[in-house]
Formats: sequence, structure tokens, C-alpha cells
Amino acid sequence: MAAEYLAELTGNIGTVGYGLAAIGPGIGVGIVWASYISSTARQPESAGLTRTYAFLGFAVSEALALLGFVVPFILT
Repeated sequence: MAAEYLAELTGNIGTVGYGLAAIGPGIGVGIVWASYISSTARQPESAGLTRTYAFLGFAVSEALALLGFVVPFILT
């Protein structure tokens, strides 16, 4: 019995994986900065302290994006 394929996949599937992996950190960065703006608007005197946490959250989210960029190249 011959194998039937619905679609043939050619090329590098890693590019699709990175495209999907970039969605999560993009949403995460948006949530981090939206929370920072909201907290600064509610309590302006805590802007210095919350800015540190905002940059830390931004760095962690971007690290996940870079990880999603590198892993498909390692696995292929």
C-alpha cells in the first residue's frame, strides 16, 4: 500500500519554529512594559524601583526569544 501525503514539506522547519517562538516573548515584553506604566501611573514615587524590575523582566523575555532563535539551528 503506497503512502499518501496530504502535503509535502520542504525547506527548513526551524524558521517556522522561530516564528512561533517569537510570539511569546513579544507578548511578554508588552505585558512587562504595560505593567510598568500602570504601576508608575498609580504610584509615581516608586518609578525608580519598578524600573529595575521592568528591565529585568524585559531581559528575561528577550533571553527566551534568543533561545528560540538558537535552538532550531542546533537541532537541525
